Amino acid sequence: MGIFRTKSIAEYQSDAAESHLKRAMGSLDVTLLGIGVIVGTGIFVLTGVAAAKYAGPALILSFLMASITCGFVSMAYSELASMIPVAGSAYAYAYTSVGEFLAWLVGWNLVLEYSVGASAVAGGWSAYVTGLLKSAGVTLPAEWTMVPADGGVVNLPAILITLFLTFLLVRGVKESVTVNKVLVGVKLLAIFIFLFLAGPSVNPANWEPFMPFGFSGVSAGAAVIFFAYLGVDSIATAAEETKNPAHDMPTGIIGSLMICTLLYIAVTAVMTGNVPYTQLDNAEPVAFVLRELGYRFGSAVVGTGAIAGLTTVLLVMMYAQTRAFFAMSRDGLIPKSVCKIHPKYATPHRITILVGVGVAAISGFTPINVVAEMCSVGTLFAFIISSIGVMMMRHKYPEAKRPFRCPAVYVMGTLSILSCAYIMYNLSSMTWERFWVWSAIGCLIYFVYGYRHSRENTKQ
Repeated sequence: MGIFRTKSIAEYQSDAAESHLKRAMGSLDVTLLGIGVIVGTGIFVLTGVAAAKYAGPALILSFLMASITCGFVSMAYSELASMIPVAGSAYAYAYTSVGEFLAWLVGWNLVLEYSVGASAVAGGWSAYVTGLLKSAGVTLPAEWTMVPADGGVVNLPAILITLFLTFLLVRGVKESVTVNKVLVGVKLLAIFIFLFLAGPSVNPANWEPFMPFGFSGVSAGAAVIFFAYLGVDSIATAAEETKNPAHDMPTGIIGSLMICTLLYIAVTAVMTGNVPYTQLDNAEPVAFVLRELGYRFGSAVVGTGAIAGLTTVLLVMMYAQTRAFFAMSRDGLIPKSVCKIHPKYATPHRITILVGVGVAAISGFTPINVVAEMCSVGTLFAFIISSIGVMMMRHKYPEAKRPFRCPAVYVMGTLSILSCAYIMYNLSSMTWERFWVWSAIGCLIYFVYGYRHSRENTKQ
């Protein structure tokens, strides 16, 4: 059947060889890209909401569950990214393994993942900027810093930061990577300052009850904060712009995941150990904890680090979104003219601008908790298809060169699928409804446009 036609590894290698994208990143750049996108929203925004509403102090276990799941996934991604080093990540892996239609659905859900996820990050960025300015004595009008659902008119700071990063991404990947390095440094410094200031005052009594919502709450918390682990897929989209993807991609994916998991667990333990989890239901919990402890200056420093951190997350997610679109347009599933490469900056400038405007609109008018859960379901779907894909590729291309081999691939792949499916199961029914509606719209677009204009279709 035509909808299950696949694209060969050789075709992708040819596409990468002919690509006009610049190979400007090394393994350190890729690792920092991963830290840039993984450490951010999970620590600085969602930890408070997830602790207060879902898991309580047992949010530590939620992060552990999510990181173990992502560990299985990262092994599969590392093999696929080193084997098929092209833009598009899970979309490209699905195209070579399970066929065009499922690849399209993965790509379509990557649109959901990155666009909606970036919007949630922009909302968190706005909350931290507003809080930091307030602690400095500057109060922004509430109607211009909140979405309509929260009683405001528009979240203007979220829109402004999105448009600024859009401009930066249009200018080039090298410039974007340099900015990411600086901001990741600021972000890590802020986290260590938080741990240094708040660590000594941890009161174990605040960890009681440790699991107030039961194990189902831990699972639900893992589903919500899984949003934080989008970095695996985001890193993989950079494969076509790395100098040595066979080495750089596995190093960046696995290295950044290990570093970030340790940071998440440490921050969560200190945060819930200082303030009762019931008080953490806000969009800037790290700075809130330091203010409660009387560290006004420390709160401002951490708030600055959080702003830097969220900026890197937003930057990388928007970058990944444009590269996913670029891969899909190259295959003819969306119009190629949309993803034309700029002759001077060597970036897909048109789609970057469209993505930027779209993210700005969503972040300016949509509540953060709604977009975070929608983002998680799209990510988990892509992870499951990629985990199936890595096992199928072992059968389909047994002799293909694999610079990185996933250990015990069938065990890892199966555990990855089961753990992702379990986390998906714990998402709310409303999130599932939005997912099915979004997928139905994607199917309509594929059969109306993508199927007929596919590059693979024109070969037949």
